Amino acid sequence: MNVLIADDHRLFRQGLIGLMNTRPDLVHVVGEAGTGREAILFVERHHPDVVLMDLQMPDGDGLHAAAQIQQRWSDVRVVILTASESDEQLYRAVRQGVAGYLLKSLDAAELFDLLGGVAQGEVAMTRAMAARLLKGIAHHNADANTGEQALTEREIQVLRLVAQGESNPQIAENLCITVNTVKVHLRNILAKLRLENRTQVATYAVQSGLAFSPTPQNHPTG
Repeated sequence: MNVLIADDHRLFRQGLIGLMNTRPDLVHVVGEAGTGREAILFVERHHPDVVLMDLQMPDGDGLHAAAQIQQRWSDVRVVILTASESDEQLYRAVRQGVAGYLLKSLDAAELFDLLGGVAQGEVAMTRAMAARLLKGIAHHNADANTGEQALTEREIQVLRLVAQGESNPQIAENLCITVNTVKVHLRNILAKLRLENRTQVATYAVQSGLAFSPTPQNHPTG
């Protein structure tokens, strides 16, 4: 299995390469990169089987580089290897379809065992990380369901129009309300669904199916 190691810490890269060289039956390190951009360029030129990717790197972080690589070369598997135990980064990486999310605190035997699984098409993730992921998904779904049920009819109308790409003035004109009222509805939607921005609102509307329901025109209520 040809592997690219992408990490901005040279000493860590050298140590990991030395470790990988102890298992030539499993891993062949074909290159190293110190930035996200370098990782993308290397994949373009050499097409490794797997990229072991750190998250925090200059010139394009690991998640950005992973997204670019998977969009352009879907058969190249990206495994995040990081010191970050952030649940948010774990969820973002999984949503991007990475082949694994591993912590640098792993011992060598466990790392090789999980990489052996990647060679067989499996996802590289420890039981502890998988448990955190499942717990987070269950919590998110519960919150989303509760939040969606709490949306008013008007907030759902605003959410649908956001998903259709309408601006605040366009939504205000469509629903015969003021722009400030639209902003209030948007703040309520973000709070109830625990979302952070307009893009996430539009994505949620599409994923939940709310975006495809008909939107009443010129509704008289506020």
